[in-house]
Amino acid sequence: MNHLPDIIRDLGIILITAGMTTMLFRKLKQPVVLGYIIAGFLVGPHFSFFPTIIDHASVDIWAHLGVIFLLFSLGLEFSFKKLVKVGGSASITALVEVVGMLGLGYLTGTLMGWSVIDSIFLGGILSISSTTIIIRAFEELGVKTQKFAGLVFGALIVEDLVAILLLVLLSTVAVSMHFEGTALLLSLAKLLFMLALWFMAGIFVLPTFFQRTKKLMSRETLLIVSCALCLMMVLLSTQAGFSPALGAFIMGSLLAETSKAEEIEHLISPVKDFFAAVFFVSVGMLLNPEILLEYAWPVVIVVFVTVFGKALTSGLGALISGQPLKTSIQTGLSLSQIGEFSFIIATLGESLKVTSAFLYPIAVTVSAITTFTTPYLIRFSPNIIRGIDKIMPERWKNALNRYTNSTQTMTSEGNWRKVIRAFFVLAVTNIIIIVGLVILSVNYAVPFFTNVMNSAISGKIVAGVLTLSAMSPFIWAIAAKKIKDPAYSELWLNKRYNRGPLVMLEIIRVAMAVALTGVALQRIFATPYIWLMVVPATLVVFFIFSKKLQQFYQRIERRFITNLAGSQELAQKNSLESLLPWDLHIVEFTVSGSWPLVGKKLIELQLRERYGINIVSIERGNEKIYAPIQTEVLYPGDVLEVIGTDEQVTNFSRLIQEERMVLSHNGDDEVSLEQIVVAPGSPISKQSIRSAGIREKTSGLVVGIEREGQAILNPSSDTVLLPGDLVWIVGRKKQIKLFRGDN
Repeated sequence: MNHLPDIIRDLGIILITAGMTTMLFRKLKQPVVLGYIIAGFLVGPHFSFFPTIIDHASVDIWAHLGVIFLLFSLGLEFSFKKLVKVGGSASITALVEVVGMLGLGYLTGTLMGWSVIDSIFLGGILSISSTTIIIRAFEELGVKTQKFAGLVFGALIVEDLVAILLLVLLSTVAVSMHFEGTALLLSLAKLLFMLALWFMAGIFVLPTFFQRTKKLMSRETLLIVSCALCLMMVLLSTQAGFSPALGAFIMGSLLAETSKAEEIEHLISPVKDFFAAVFFVSVGMLLNPEILLEYAWPVVIVVFVTVFGKALTSGLGALISGQPLKTSIQTGLSLSQIGEFSFIIATLGESLKVTSAFLYPIAVTVSAITTFTTPYLIRFSPNIIRGIDKIMPERWKNALNRYTNSTQTMTSEGNWRKVIRAFFVLAVTNIIIIVGLVILSVNYAVPFFTNVMNSAISGKIVAGVLTLSAMSPFIWAIAAKKIKDPAYSELWLNKRYNRGPLVMLEIIRVAMAVALTGVALQRIFATPYIWLMVVPATLVVFFIFSKKLQQFYQRIERRFITNLAGSQELAQKNSLESLLPWDLHIVEFTVSGSWPLVGKKLIELQLRERYGINIVSIERGNEKIYAPIQTEVLYPGDVLEVIGTDEQVTNFSRLIQEERMVLSHNGDDEVSLEQIVVAPGSPISKQSIRSAGIREKTSGLVVGIEREGQAILNPSSDTVLLPGDLVWIVGRKKQIKLFRGDN
């Protein structure tokens, strides 16, 4: 009789049980993740009525693969450029929440008498919210088009990256058992360096690779190549001393910048779902009812800290970032749960054998409870807001409104700030590449050539020459690349105050280039006498090869920018982070052939009169129509950018029954929400909106006026602008800035 391996038997039990429980949970309209956890409990060692898993070691391996592909999939949805685009409000909200919950979690564990390491891990577990649970709740409650939803999605993107940083830092703490700030800062610096190096290398190589091999990439080949790249980065990450999960996440985020991102995400989804199911089942297998009964009160306490602590910290973060009270409260209530990353952090402590046995099941139980509470918190948030509004003193409300308006007022950057920022970006990016080349040379090139040539000196000379050749374009960029910014030219023209500091800046750049060359050669040759050759060698190379180095560097820079911009165009349909304090925000709609609006003129539809919304732009093929006129007709396939309040956009979306929420974008030539203060001597002061020519000069619409603390939404074109008015215009950002400068 043939013997069936235990892993096949166990896998069959896992999938059968998981399939049955998840179907039940879908019927009950509950998150599938909870079904997997219940399935794990049923087949685990603590429940005897079902067949029990035998080969736990093999299930652990499958679970590790589940973490890898789950993080790879999250990386595909993440993208580093999304992080840049989420805006300050989402970043501040997420960071205040994470820091606050790390502190609250550590304090809670300490007060309950837990060990230091348990308390630290509890803080990490409580600091990250669940993307899966929030998206599911938003879809079921129909609030994806509301203003606070965009802020929540942005905060989740930031939290994804912070969670990766936490995994690395917690691993460092757990392995070394050291809590000194210096060790943690060194680990963080190493992580940030590797992230930046991998990002730049990935953007330079991967989009070009997929572009040149697109004819060879069938669906099957693309899936295999994507999985291979994922596991390759897992290996590199492990070799660099980081966790496999970090490598998977990084490769996913790099592939998110390529033209194949959407197709890879679609292909990898079944693989991710399969392995993630095994991972979450393995999470459920560790649930021990005896431990949960023993630690019932800690579970209640941690649930209380999670719900109220996260609501408070994330709501406070939103307030600090300048969001209105309503949006801040809704954001806080939406983020009041823990989920996937919390399981992974708890798994880390369990696998490293540094946390107590009770922490893991407590984390899973708290996640299950907060999963059920999240939809109710979001649903009843309007009632909570009204209750807070009733008891809050009027002077507090006025102070919050003034703070919101002041933080959202846009200010222009100084020329020196622009120049310093341009130099900083130039220096940091090239230094990272140079350091990466030196590390490769010292660890791989020198040993290789030494062995091949059977001579340490000869091997170092060959490796040194090759390393210096590879470094030279980036050394040239630090020392001599011109900062092409109008701000630099304006500063240079002011001889009296600015030319001296600018000359000093150029001297610093040259000195930095020479120092980097010296340090690199010192690392390779390990002799102080090398510094005697550094300055003359650097000067000779620059004088002889300056033009060729410039051309070579420009080719490298052009490819990097092209790859970066190419993927950015694919993700161009991004809506904008709202700036208005009274809930106006921009949402994108795609016109389908079944819409009742198709074939009608805007003047016939009366969208502003019926729904209170304004159409900011219409994208039709390769054409984009800003501030469309009333006789414009809507056609199937048109992409509309619509601005309105939460209620107005929701009502409009019910009419068309198709909406898509998009994240903030900062492009100068994209649609943006800007404000102009009407000065007493301004040309538009005491003129109507029509006579001021705002529509024609900005390709935009006036959607609001703030006058003496009162908000006037959708003012008519006959409204006269008065000195002191704060006028909100939605239109082309670049043109609005020019209009602001003229007035």
